[in-house]
Amino acid sequence: MALPGAERDLSGALRGLESAEVSVRLRAAMAAGTDPDPRLVGALIERCAVEPEFFVRDMLTWALIRHPAALTVPALIAELASERAQARSQALHTLSKVGDRRVWPAITRALLTDAADDEVARSAWRTAVAFVPEGEEPGLAEVLATQFGRGGPETRLSLSRALVALGEVIVPVLRAAMEGPDAQVRQHAAATERLLRDPEAGFEFAMEEAKRVVALGGMGREG
Repeated sequence: MALPGAERDLSGALRGLESAEVSVRLRAAMAAGTDPDPRLVGALIERCAVEPEFFVRDMLTWALIRHPAALTVPALIAELASERAQARSQALHTLSKVGDRRVWPAITRALLTDAADDEVARSAWRTAVAFVPEGEEPGLAEVLATQFGRGGPETRLSLSRALVALGEVIVPVLRAAMEGPDAQVRQHAAATERLLRDPEAGFEFAMEEAKRVVALGGMGREG
């Protein structure tokens, strides 16, 4: 027996999202955003967790933010507890685009310090800075400062940018980190302070300058 038109269309959209062809998945995500259908929210979120292509994931995010926040935000917040790192990072990325203040309580210390995946932590940093309530910036800065020295250049740049976005409230945690025993932490904190003072300075330049300063001023410390 033939399916009613609406159900048949939904079935086709679901098949498109799961297609082996990248172009088909991209078109399906675009169509889902162009003509939002609440019944597709769950499938879009599920696809975010496993989609290997960045530009398709970006289209999935766009499709989700085209749907009512009342539907997407609770489902995306639920994804933050997923065991799959990509599910957590993509949910955070999408939530950062939604602009709903209900997101803030869901950005836990566990996400901000996610030990399993740098991309999850980076997404959490960006999202936290976007939603932090007035007056809670110092507390967020203290948590972010625990991540100094983490990962490679891209991860460190993401952390520095997140901290700099908080403004002058980060100065105490920067100074504390620059006086710590770990050379990598001191360098990263010093580079972040350089960017705070001179946003036009490149991160690579700031890091090299910080290494020289730490080498000259911290020869007696272990790192």
